[in-house]
Amino acid sequence: MQIRRPGEGPAGAAGARITRRGRLAAVAAALLVLVGGLVAAVSFGSGSGSDTGQRSPGSARPSPPPPPPWDRSPSSIAAVGDSITQGFDACNLLADCAKASWVTGTDPAVESVAQRLIDDAPSRRSWNFAVSGSVMADLPAQMERAARRDPDLVTVLAGANDACRPTPAQMTPTADFRAGFREALATLRRARPKAYVYVASVPNLKRLWSQGRGDAWGEQVWKLGICQSMLRDPRSTTAAAEQRRQEVHERVIAYNAALSAECAKMARCRYDGGAVFDYRFTRTELSRWDWFHPSKAGQRKLADLAYRGITARRPPQADRTSR
Repeated sequence: MQIRRPGEGPAGAAGARITRRGRLAAVAAALLVLVGGLVAAVSFGSGSGSDTGQRSPGSARPSPPPPPPWDRSPSSIAAVGDSITQGFDACNLLADCAKASWVTGTDPAVESVAQRLIDDAPSRRSWNFAVSGSVMADLPAQMERAARRDPDLVTVLAGANDACRPTPAQMTPTADFRAGFREALATLRRARPKAYVYVASVPNLKRLWSQGRGDAWGEQVWKLGICQSMLRDPRSTTAAAEQRRQEVHERVIAYNAALSAECAKMARCRYDGGAVFDYRFTRTELSRWDWFHPSKAGQRKLADLAYRGITARRPPQADRTSR
């Protein structure tokens, strides 16, 4: 009897055919994988840096997000804040003078923001809810009153009184200041979600001290209680006095950083980029009554800065209040 070796005969022939077909199928599958890999490499830029997140030369960059909406020509304005917005000491000693307000004033020497932006009866379409002596904690209540008028724009200038305390230790903590401003914005947003907000930076109190010191009359008025954390002993050059003034200065910088950061979170809010803080008020732009608050000329300058900031196509540059 002839003994068949494995793989011989009909059964062996069939096994051989199956083996050859398997090899052909495997080769075909490998070719498909190779071709597919090359296609993927071309599609995704393999070999040209895409595996490291780099963009191939000439490839399109993603479009930047659109800028937040901003109304450059509001038809009604409400103002919140403190004595600066009430025109304190612009007309008379230790007295408000709302007609000289940089936002809503009617004095032609000031040419307020409302007069520049509202063509139809600006005095009837602008409202001043600022209160002399106010601190940031008072701003939510002012915002609530302002919202009742349904203004297109609300201006904010507040924070000087948070730093102007009897002593630096009594200044509003930055975290509390920030929380108060956040609450004020939220108050307006809940009541009038379509309103816009323009935020002016807190003035440079140390520079105002530097401008006003040396005037005998002004220094006497300062003793009545104006910003004692900064203005007490105005001619003192002791280390303690210098440290006290620097502490107030740094707190104002921190306040402005908080205003900028919180405003940036709100699409319809624009911060002035530190314009008021950076501005060097001249002696004629300071009140002749106290050499600290803006005079009518100073109120006009505030109106100039705000008008430019409100009507600009792009927001002011990032906050520069770092000195």
